[in-house]
Amino acid sequence: MNKHIGSSFDDFLEEEGLLAETEAVAIKRIIAYQVSQLMQSQKLSKVAMARQMNTSRSALDRLLDPKNTSITLQTLERAAHAIGKRLRIEFA
Repeated sequence: MNKHIGSSFDDFLEEEGLLAETEAVAIKRIIAYQVSQLMQSQKLSKVAMARQMNTSRSALDRLLDPKNTSITLQTLERAAHAIGKRLRIEFA
């Protein structure tokens, strides 16, 4: 008998100890995609974006890397400001 039948995928990930990591990667992918799309719509190059963020291009590359989950709130705030958006973080 399969103990996972009838449970949700989140329940499975929780039982396996993978839920937090999986959610972090998913959130980072969304952030990287959104920033990339906004840069593209505003015709901002990576060099221009990094300059507006007052950071290096390699730091911007880390922000745009969907697999790199180690970003700071300060980096997110700088990116939001550079593309004319406000950063909003909430618990659901």
